[in-house]
Amino acid sequence: MADELLRVENLKKHFPVYEGAIFRKEVDRVKAVDGVSFEIEEEETLGLVGESGCGKSTLGRSIIQLHRPTSGRVNFDGVDLAALDDDDLHPLRRDLQMIFQDPFASLNPRMTVGSIIGEPLKVHDMASGDGLQRRVQELMDIVGLDPRYIRRYPHEFSGGQRQRIGIARAIACNPRFIVCDEPVSALDVSIQAQILNLLDDLQDEFGLTYLFIAHDLAAVRHISDRVAVMYLGHLAEIADSETLYRNPLHPYTEALNSAVPIPDPEIESGRERIVLEGNVPSPMDPPSGCVFHTRCPYAWDKCAKETPELQEVGDDHKVACHLIDEPERREEVDPAKSTGFGNEPGEVEASDDDAEDVELEA
Repeated sequence: MADELLRVENLKKHFPVYEGAIFRKEVDRVKAVDGVSFEIEEEETLGLVGESGCGKSTLGRSIIQLHRPTSGRVNFDGVDLAALDDDDLHPLRRDLQMIFQDPFASLNPRMTVGSIIGEPLKVHDMASGDGLQRRVQELMDIVGLDPRYIRRYPHEFSGGQRQRIGIARAIACNPRFIVCDEPVSALDVSIQAQILNLLDDLQDEFGLTYLFIAHDLAAVRHISDRVAVMYLGHLAEIADSETLYRNPLHPYTEALNSAVPIPDPEIESGRERIVLEGNVPSPMDPPSGCVFHTRCPYAWDKCAKETPELQEVGDDHKVACHLIDEPERREEVDPAKSTGFGNEPGEVEASDDDAEDVELEA
């Protein structure tokens, strides 16, 4: 078994909400990440999936301290990053890098590719002069870019090439851990496969550890050793990728899986899609108890009163759901027909004509 590289314990990131132009007063807080715990082993890829706005990107940024956490611990190789000040954190930043979602907005349009890729090397005093240029050209070659393009600007490249520039910048300082924040969501399908294969190759070559954030469950399954499912700032389920896709136990994971198309017309036509009713609640005022109970087809009174703990249910398989303690309820409710909290087992209530179906992104 590989050594543990990262352990996140009860991590929270709340953003204050103010009112007043002159005398500003905090009136509320957006609970973007609200008590998340997990670990990642060295050279492992942990996939992180969930709907837009559930806190995935905030979690990734909080781990590498781009957002300072409100509370909790981020233990990286024995060091609590959240407890360090900026000066103590600086030498560790070379080990913690990020690949951003937008391959254009994350690159400075006034800087050449050589300057963009070489900047982290200069910040950490790892190269200068001719050595810096040689290292930049080497990095460009590693990620599949022609080193002759070193003096070109970001707008002169395609989307896939710009993402390769971002990847080259991320690996420039030989990091140990990289947060991949939806690195393929803005790219064409054919280019997505190339970037995923590149990330796989880089992991094998340099021993990298990834937190891979995405909406595309097929891409997450391809690249991830384990997958964590996030909803409204909380982890719903975490397991190895095959177990999560073959035997999802949390109702939210079930709904996500049902949205993944199967490339077989006969099987796909016979599947029953689980479409969750209503909108995602506001992170400023999350529901009591289980945050998913307002949209869960199996929910009952207990779900609105008690917050479920993330508990072990199998070999490295954890779920935060009261159904684990009362599995018989799962057999009494059809999730494809139930409208959510308030239904008795086996009963179906007519949904409000004005209710909006929220399609899960997959």
